[in-house]
Amino acid sequence: MKRNFLFSWYETPRGKLLKELEADYLQRSITVSCQQTILQIGGLGWESDFIDCSLYKNYTVLDAKALSSEGARRIQAKAYRLPLQSDSIDMVILPHLLEFDAYRFQTIREVERVLKPEGIVLIMNFNPWSIWVRYQYLLDKKMADNWRGHFISRSRIVDWLKLLNFEITVSSEFYMETVVSTHGKFISSRNSIVATAYAVKAIKRRYNLIPLTPVKNDSPRLALANSLNPSAQLNKHD
Repeated sequence: MKRNFLFSWYETPRGKLLKELEADYLQRSITVSCQQTILQIGGLGWESDFIDCSLYKNYTVLDAKALSSEGARRIQAKAYRLPLQSDSIDMVILPHLLEFDAYRFQTIREVERVLKPEGIVLIMNFNPWSIWVRYQYLLDKKMADNWRGHFISRSRIVDWLKLLNFEITVSSEFYMETVVSTHGKFISSRNSIVATAYAVKAIKRRYNLIPLTPVKNDSPRLALANSLNPSAQLNKHD
């Protein structure tokens, strides 16, 4: 399924509502310093609705077709082969990219590679169980022809991130007029058929192994008084 489905969806009444919710959500979710480096993989064309590129000068949009708002730095490249150094990015945003990416798991691996330890990844996808999303692609024969069942459930995204040592911090669902978020470790994997889309926010953890040194079987250094000379104790009692 081509990413044109996303831009066609944004032109529908429900899509316009989703766009407003996502813009507000992204604006509130970008919590890193304006001096830090943020990478958005997959251009939207309306980045100015949620980010001020004159303030966030290190905000970069990577897209295969160089799509982005004016003012944002652009990189034209493939998501599954990022032309970036390892451990160089503070935050990565993937807005509706993975569900249209044939190499999506390799893309997530690349995201893990370029993120700094404790870096943040934010993924937004359509809800595959949404009756509204499925109804929309059935209405348009071109969309139906492009349909390949690439929509990814939130539970699968969570499993992929955990496999790469990410810690899930926030999980959100986008409804018609609001966004419902769950924080902490008690994140439900249930998918609502009413929610149009979902978002998952996670932190890259890097665990360093601590080598274990062998324990020496030394003799105890403490002993009871006169315990080393029992004959002396017997003579004393005699």
